Amino acid sequence: MTSDRKNRPLVVINIVGLVRSMLGEFTPNLNRLASDGGVTSLAPVFPAVTTTAQTTMLTGTTPDKHGVVGNGWYWRELDEVRFWLQSDRVVQRPRVWDVLRQQNSALTCSNLFWWYNMYTHVDYSMTPRPHYPADGRKIVDLYSTPDGLHQQIEAELGRFPFFNFWGPAADIRSSEWIARAAEIEFKMHRPDLQLVYLPHLDYNLQRLGPEDTCIRADIEAIDAVAGRLIDAVRAEGAEVMVVSEYGITGVDTPVHLNRILREQGYLGIRQSLGRELLEPGASRAFAVADHQVAHVYIRNAGDIPAVTELIAAVPGVEQVLDGPGKTAMGIDHPRSGELVVIAAHNAWFSYYYWQDDGMAPDFARTVDIHRKPGYDPVELFMDPGIRFPKLKVAARVAQKRMGFRMLMDVIPLTAEQVRGSHGRLPDSAENTPVLLSSVATMASGDMVMQQVYDRILGHFGSMQP
Repeated sequence: MTSDRKNRPLVVINIVGLVRSMLGEFTPNLNRLASDGGVTSLAPVFPAVTTTAQTTMLTGTTPDKHGVVGNGWYWRELDEVRFWLQSDRVVQRPRVWDVLRQQNSALTCSNLFWWYNMYTHVDYSMTPRPHYPADGRKIVDLYSTPDGLHQQIEAELGRFPFFNFWGPAADIRSSEWIARAAEIEFKMHRPDLQLVYLPHLDYNLQRLGPEDTCIRADIEAIDAVAGRLIDAVRAEGAEVMVVSEYGITGVDTPVHLNRILREQGYLGIRQSLGRELLEPGASRAFAVADHQVAHVYIRNAGDIPAVTELIAAVPGVEQVLDGPGKTAMGIDHPRSGELVVIAAHNAWFSYYYWQDDGMAPDFARTVDIHRKPGYDPVELFMDPGIRFPKLKVAARVAQKRMGFRMLMDVIPLTAEQVRGSHGRLPDSAENTPVLLSSVATMASGDMVMQQVYDRILGHFGSMQP
């Protein structure tokens, strides 16, 4: 890498779900980037989930060091399960821009939609952040720094398509908007380091599975969106790195660990207004489900052998990690469960704990990523039992606009619909994430995910302290 290239800005584009086997006929723009520079495999971190992968790339460490053991976990000091938090303080190791600034205080960085993006030490940021008025409403919006940044970009692009970012309507429009916003933001500020998150492939890969022929259109669509951004920033003199977090595998078996634990008397359940709520603080053992990985928290050490034996015998469970197993997988951290469970390749873990759908909590049938005590991919589906779903949604929106309280209860409780998942380490090289770059040395040799951090530092002539 020449000294001239080290002086160029670097744009890191995270195309979620991109794997080696996708590069080919449907990715002309990514192919061109690889031809100009290079492409290599990027061995994922465990668990192979969004916030863990992103934090690993940006800290150069594994979850036992940075503390992000999943997209969410049980906060023992609060007796609450929290998913999809946004504060920078969650991360327990310095991130790459912190290290770069120790050596060059003038370096600028922008972070567009990568996680833990609030109150961080970047110069420019945007991330989803709804408003929650006291009357119970949820008003979608973005959070940005400096104040007014996203309003300035929305004045040019229109409002961020929040409902196309996650939920039954999730599609290419959210990634298109983010990519266009990144192009505008780069021209506005010309940051030395820009991070961009493009989530589109995640959606139908989970809805339909990776073998569905419709996925080709999704690959073409994200290649076109990324290609425009790549061309735009390279025309401005930037180098580009494209990374991915994980590959998605086909699944057909949801595993409901909490229902099994409940049957054996381990779960604490509270009756609440005619429905049931999981009470983590009152549970002897419960599972926090996160795709193909689950953390099982056990109050009393004496229960660990029995819970281990119980879960290991569940169909769809491949492995149960105890202390030494967690250490070997780089996830032995106080935030982890006493046990960490890995699903079989065709299985995934739901958060469901009720035994009668009529007793499911009201949020179960809504898109509510913060209230559910586990990840719920079923939020990508519209309930097939609703005869006229568009009419129901329109009616709910009308209620909202008139100031009435309403519940957007359009999500099914049929976990069997999910056809793709991730979290376990890949079974084949073809399902391994990739790193592409306009700089050949940035994409040389097979890499582990922690090395993304080193390659970013190396671009700016920095060394890991």
